[in-house]
Amino acid sequence: MKFLKWLGFDPEKHSVRTEILAGLTTFLTMAYILAVNPNVFDALGGEMSKANGAVFTATALAAIIGTLAMAFIAKKPFALAPGMGVNTFFVYTVCIAMGHSWQFALTAVFLEGIVFIILTLTNVRKWIVDALPLSLKYAVGAGIGLFIAFLGFQNAGIVGHGPSFVALGFKLPDDSFNGTALLGILGLIITGALVMKGVRGGILWGILATTALGLIPIYNVVGDDGTVSRVALTTLSDIVSLPPSIKDIAFQFTWSELTSTKGILDTLVVLFTFLFLDIFNTMGTIIGVSEKAGYIDKEGNIDGINECFMADSIGTLCGAALGTSTTTTFVESAAGVADGGRTGLTAFSTAAFFAIALLFAPLFLAIPAAATAPALIVVGMMMMSPIAKINWEDPVEALPAFITMAVMPFCFSISDGILIGLISYVLLNACCGRFKNITPTMWVLAVLFILRYIFI
Repeated sequence: MKFLKWLGFDPEKHSVRTEILAGLTTFLTMAYILAVNPNVFDALGGEMSKANGAVFTATALAAIIGTLAMAFIAKKPFALAPGMGVNTFFVYTVCIAMGHSWQFALTAVFLEGIVFIILTLTNVRKWIVDALPLSLKYAVGAGIGLFIAFLGFQNAGIVGHGPSFVALGFKLPDDSFNGTALLGILGLIITGALVMKGVRGGILWGILATTALGLIPIYNVVGDDGTVSRVALTTLSDIVSLPPSIKDIAFQFTWSELTSTKGILDTLVVLFTFLFLDIFNTMGTIIGVSEKAGYIDKEGNIDGINECFMADSIGTLCGAALGTSTTTTFVESAAGVADGGRTGLTAFSTAAFFAIALLFAPLFLAIPAAATAPALIVVGMMMMSPIAKINWEDPVEALPAFITMAVMPFCFSISDGILIGLISYVLLNACCGRFKNITPTMWVLAVLFILRYIFI
């Protein structure tokens, strides 16, 4: 019973069975990250290739460590894992668009974890959060949702390169239907139906069902020689095995880029963006799930929020050391709370299920990108809800928010969306004489961001 007390469990108020089942519910709703994260990092190839399986293991271990930290430090029923949106920023913006190595990105995530711990201990995080207008905070979440959904449509082959920017990717050179797009559309229908029906773990079951459909050899694809052949998109050789090694991606930090002015500025921009995404994602999730759990008092305060932030910081720090992107609190924790989870025992149970999942690496790694693409699209849709809170009747508030959201998918860059969105907010409000809306911190950030675009 002493162990249960460490998790905030009170036998007079809580049920062990309820807490464990709530942990299982949370795991089922967020286990899709074990399939999606390796697919996202597969774009980097090399040590990060899905074929190596290292990112799968790092993802599971980061989820276990972060969730256990939440269980014992905060004693809350919240679960953590490498977050959606932040992982795409890591791969497609920092590494592919900006041209940095994945080691550089991991170093930035590691530094972000250290800074996040310092901000949590000093309470400076509140100053950072308060520095940005509410409309931009809402727009960032929605913009990342659009970015993730666009990535999902691309991974499924539904959207491809066309003569003018992008176009539908349904057709192959021989005018037959793109098999990858077909599987992605079937998966989107299945996953969407399961989520709309409120099926527990609907996204995960949708991924698994789409993967099973991929075993049927009916999909037309283009080979390396340009010929079209009919194949199965899912190749499953095994189900259970020991977890793949992370020795090639763990503790792979680099400090060489901090020796130049450009390297230092790029590091600061990337670090700030990682920090920004993590702070607002975590804060929004904790506030939303705490409201469902009844943790918010009449004054709007959340008991133990600093402990929640500390658990999130530890998860990020350890995740970077293991070789994956920022670890953050998952909004899917609300599913476990809805099932009655109220203590750290729920989080502890979720971590235990992630530990079991480590043995099923072949199953998760066999899942094709076309099967996880529907999950990206559905998660992107879920992230759009904050735009309802933006005041669209006020153009000075609405336009910078819209610019923030639009730049992310159109320029394929989350960081550019945030930077240009903040610059536009400051300039538009200044032009309209709304100087009260611009904090000193926003002026400083806007000037720094403008200088970045001029000189870098």
